[in-house]
Amino acid sequence: MQKLIVFAIIGFFAQLIDGALGMAYGVTSSSLLLMFGIAPAVASASVHLAEVVTTAASGISHIRFGNVDKYTVSRLTLPGAIGAFVGACFLSNLPGNLIKPYISVFLFVLGVYILLRFILQKQVVQTNNKRLSGKQLIPLGLFAGFVDSTGGGGWGPITTPVLLARGNEARKVVGSVDTSEFPVSLAATLGFFISLGWEQVSWFWVFALMLGGIIAAPIAAWLVRIVPSHLLGVLVGGLIIFTNIRTLLTTFKVNQSVIFLAYIVTGLVVTIALIITTRNQSQQTNKKIVYNKQKQVSP
Repeated sequence: MQKLIVFAIIGFFAQLIDGALGMAYGVTSSSLLLMFGIAPAVASASVHLAEVVTTAASGISHIRFGNVDKYTVSRLTLPGAIGAFVGACFLSNLPGNLIKPYISVFLFVLGVYILLRFILQKQVVQTNNKRLSGKQLIPLGLFAGFVDSTGGGGWGPITTPVLLARGNEARKVVGSVDTSEFPVSLAATLGFFISLGWEQVSWFWVFALMLGGIIAAPIAAWLVRIVPSHLLGVLVGGLIIFTNIRTLLTTFKVNQSVIFLAYIVTGLVVTIALIITTRNQSQQTNKKIVYNKQKQVSP
């Protein structure tokens, strides 16, 4: 019962984060599962099976609210699914103890990337005519799908920033990425089932992750309207770094005092990042206010 609650909480917070930012369900839950000593392939398989349900619900909601760009979804879906299937088969055939440190390195780097993305985030002018071409979306989908299944997460952190950097409308980007993630999760799950077998997946973990995610979904929709995304982004990046530091340092047989020091440094970095992002957002808000006032005054 205690484990059920723990994994449900993991699923809850992972979906809470993903629902508010459009990314990080897989990377957050995979990081936490690895911290509990679960093998990388089993952790990724469990996360993707749970995501089949959560991404389906999320995709349907985005379609109903008109947050989906059909062109982007149609070009991302198939290559993303192919990449995820290949990545799942690749990960399943590697020894868990051998690959675990490398997966932790990947997740750690993703955490740093997410942290830096929100620290350096600038206001983007939103337009609807800067779509990536099919020739650009296909390799993006293949790469993001492969990384997502091998690392236990990465679809959102890779595709979302690329699409946002083109100046596309944020809600359309998040909606399109979330909607296209359903077939990616389904393909990854199929790859894990073929390579690992059904018996290797713990349905207990999957059920717990699903339960937490289902509960968090409506709360995340409310939270995204209340809490600034830059604050959530920094906290997510810090959490991912925090959860993977122990795995990395333990691999190199570092003593507990060094691990504790690494936790303190991570906490200080996240605190500084929160201060920087808050200041940057405040400056952007002030610039908007000044611009709007000038616009009203000008004839």
